[in-house]
Amino acid sequence: MSDANLFAQQAANRRRSVWLVAGFLLFFAWVGFGGDYALYLLTADAPPGAYRHTLPLLGLLVTATASALCYFAWKTGPRRVLLATGAWEVVTPASPAQIQLANVAEEMAVAAGLPKPTVWVVPDQDLNAFATGHDPRHASIAVTEGLLAALDRDELQGVVAHEMAHIQNDDVKLMTLLAGMLGAIALLSDALGRYLRLGGRVGGASRGGGGRGGKGGNPLGAVLLVLWLFTLLIAPVVSRLLAMAVSRKREYLADATAAQFTRHPEALARALEKLDAAAGATRSIAEGAAHLCIVDPAERRISDREGIVGDVFASHPPIRLRVARLRAMAFQQAKREAGAAPA
Repeated sequence: MSDANLFAQQAANRRRSVWLVAGFLLFFAWVGFGGDYALYLLTADAPPGAYRHTLPLLGLLVTATASALCYFAWKTGPRRVLLATGAWEVVTPASPAQIQLANVAEEMAVAAGLPKPTVWVVPDQDLNAFATGHDPRHASIAVTEGLLAALDRDELQGVVAHEMAHIQNDDVKLMTLLAGMLGAIALLSDALGRYLRLGGRVGGASRGGGGRGGKGGNPLGAVLLVLWLFTLLIAPVVSRLLAMAVSRKREYLADATAAQFTRHPEALARALEKLDAAAGATRSIAEGAAHLCIVDPAERRISDREGIVGDVFASHPPIRLRVARLRAMAFQQAKREAGAAPA
């Protein structure tokens, strides 16, 4: 992959991030103000003295709550992810492995042209790594103890370069925001569902025959209300599938960017093969942080599948496909170097 093509992909990546965030904001607006509009249409022809929904209370409440939840997740998310894993920061390296990790992180920061991130170690014997943060100046890279013990220097450099690529490509920023939005959607869906169930029981006990001789309200309002309820029901599932799809696409780009930093795609390919051979789960890393990791922290029965199942339900593309792409890059690099050698 040429540098120009890589930079074009990075630019396209950032544009997709903007559209993705815009889509979530539109969803929040629909959940809030769409419900208000449906209720307004249904109660517009209510008889005198009956309730008429005129103030967009639902929209204002949903917007305020979702904004607060997303802001809280954005501000505290990276720190909470690190602390939830039991990770500790490498401030003064105390072993040869920690010294090597700190040196590799500094080298890859120089290669990426970014400030050195804080480096953390997760007390887990499985092989994994992840990056988190708000921006390149406030980013962290964490690796497991098992990964430090299993990889040689070149392979460790490839893994750290992959995480630096996520930082450079603004993936950590988007994923932190996505985590906040996913949490907000799940909470709002649950809260509104409880409210509607409670309202239905209370309304059913007190309504009797309904207004206007038992006839329904505006048909358009009824249709909008059904669509609104359906959206509320499937929103948590669809939003999580969307987040996993975003994560899958970014893994390929991070692999390619890491190869650009190290000029050694074969080392990252070997590292991924070692991570794939460790078939156990990274139990220190919760499922909600799976999209941050270099490989799926759960047992990879789904992410190893090709086809529709893996494309829809996995948080990462199959490792063998990532390895094949990296080996193809290594082959092309070797051809270019061989062609330039006689000159």
